[in-house]
Formats: sequence, structure tokens, C-alpha cells
Amino acid sequence: MTFEPSSRARLTSRDVARFTGDTLFSRLARTVAAAECVPRRELFESWEVARRVRRLLRGGEIVELACGHALVAHLLLLLDDTSPRAVAVDRRLPRSAPLVADALARAWPRLRERVRLHEGSVDGAQIPRGALVVSVHACGALTDEVLDRAVAANARVAVLPCCHDAERCDTGGLDGWMDVSLAIDATRIARLRASGYRVRALAIPAEITKKNRMIIAEPAS
Repeated sequence: MTFEPSSRARLTSRDVARFTGDTLFSRLARTVAAAECVPRRELFESWEVARRVRRLLRGGEIVELACGHALVAHLLLLLDDTSPRAVAVDRRLPRSAPLVADALARAWPRLRERVRLHEGSVDGAQIPRGALVVSVHACGALTDEVLDRAVAANARVAVLPCCHDAERCDTGGLDGWMDVSLAIDATRIARLRASGYRVRALAIPAEITKKNRMIIAEPAS
């Protein structure tokens, strides 16, 4: 049977042996699989997003919004230990999120008590000025809320949008020329640039998710 990274099936201890070697990803995957509560796609998405973010944006407090199990927040600390701490916010955290956090802290003791899980809304999250805001698959207009909150705080931001909603998201009038989802993301980039941000358009592998476009942006000054 093919081991598809796009699967929503939950990783279990039976998958531990699939991840051999001593790379950071292999160690992460074994730890997460042994916890038996994270969907396979969430692992691969989080890894690919965090790697791309840290190639471009270093340091700073981390705020992960619509965080799920907060894997991205943990990974950003693992990939760059100069970030002091992270806050991971979701309207409804998975009940297993503390279990994942504990498993990761046991594997990497330096993570313990550096990621705070918080249940609440995006608009209620505290974003320190200059922080690094990340969000993976905040559905529809929730991605726009994440971007708006980041811009208001003059924070750096990285998003992997999904569930593009033409009724609630701005297409910028570009949907006559291009696919609606692409029009929405192009308009998001234009809005960030108009707000004084340098923007990079990237993508994670499509075999993980078809909603694979990433937007990474930081204030130009």
C-alpha cells in the first residue's frame, strides 16, 4: 500500500518504522507517530511550511493562529532556537494537542514550556509588534483575518491558504482572467505590498495538498 503524505489518516505507532535515520524530520515523524493523534497530512504540511519560513524569516516571538496541534510553532523553535517562545491559538484546540506538545518536549527538552496553547479566536490573539505570525490552512476568509492582524502589528507573516471563498474573499476583479483561488491569493499579495510589505510567493509539494500556495511577507522597513 502506498504511503500517501496527503492522507488524513492518523499516524500511529505502526508508522514509526517508516521513518528511518537521524534527520530532524525522521525524529519528528517518529515522535508524532508514537503519539498516535496527528493526521499524516498535518505532519508533512507543517514540516514543509516551517522549513520554508525559516529559510527566510529568523528569530522573533512566534504566534501560530488556527494552529491545530501547533506542530508549526514547535518546528519553528526547533529550526531556529533564537525565537524565545511561541503562542499557538485555535478556536477549538484538538483534545490531543497537549499530548503532542508533551511528546515533543520529551523528545526535545528545550521546547518545554516555550509553546503556550491557547483556545480562542484569531481576533482576540495578542500579537507582539515584530512577531512572526504563521497559519496553515486557515479556512477561507480566516486567512484574511490572520493577514490583517499581522499587518496591524507590523509583524512578519506566513500563510498557507485554503478553502478560497469567492463570496467572502476579495478576488480583486481578477477572476475574469484566472482561477478564483489564484485571484484571491494574488489579491492578498497585492494588499500586503500596498501595506508596505515585501512578499514572496512559494509552494509546498502538491502531493501533500493541492492547496499548496504559500505567502510569506515581512515589513519592508
